[in-house]
Amino acid sequence: MRYRARVEYDGTEFAGFQAQPGRRTVQGELERALTHLSGGHRLRVDGAGRTDAGVHAAGQLIAFTWPGRLDARQLERGLGALLPRDVAIGRLVRVAPDFQPRRAASRREYRYSIWNGRPSPLRERWALGLRERLDVEAMQAAARHLVGRHDFSAFGRVQGHGIRTLHEVRVRRQGSLVTVDVTGDAFLRHMVRSIVAALVRVGLGQSTEQELVDAMRGPGRAFAGSLAPPHGLSLRRVVIGRPGRMDRSERQDEDRRRGI
Repeated sequence: MRYRARVEYDGTEFAGFQAQPGRRTVQGELERALTHLSGGHRLRVDGAGRTDAGVHAAGQLIAFTWPGRLDARQLERGLGALLPRDVAIGRLVRVAPDFQPRRAASRREYRYSIWNGRPSPLRERWALGLRERLDVEAMQAAARHLVGRHDFSAFGRVQGHGIRTLHEVRVRRQGSLVTVDVTGDAFLRHMVRSIVAALVRVGLGQSTEQELVDAMRGPGRAFAGSLAPPHGLSLRRVVIGRPGRMDRSERQDEDRRRGI
């Protein structure tokens, strides 16, 4: 049986999603739990995105092939009991034997959180703390230049070409919390954190909207390759198939994520 599921994790203590020898990763914890349930058979877990060390996820999409006798609900309970406290798996959904999350994903939605107020140790565990007030309107004006199909080589590590499509880059403030939501078909490595770092420069008055546009079109890395810290970033959702539509299992996962 081939299954897919949504996975949520706190990336603070992880070296990223992808398995790495000698390092603690989300993929490694998932595969360790599945290996235990399968009686020692090594099972591979495929993910829709390779989040960096320290980056979180509310809606990572994974898939794996299960050769055992446990049904989906028994397997869910077994994984829930074996996974560490900083990883949780959602409902298992049967998919085609050749289903691959990376290929099936049509969009990926990221959120970067900034706590733009008085020091708050709890909030700043999952958000970048900045004391100087950000000009959110200036950040949003600059962000509109990023939407569309562009060469984003200036904002990420490139393997092949750097052309990607961003469907939305939205900057909002709610009290002291500033969020940067970025939705795209795919991303270069470090791309979202690089974009956020550039927008923060604009919000602090250190760079202008035009300088961000020039940096995007320039030959090198934008603003000397500056990156926002990883702990403010979360992979919120991976959309399967046609954007804007969710099947029943996806709606249930979304309701669970929102606490409905």
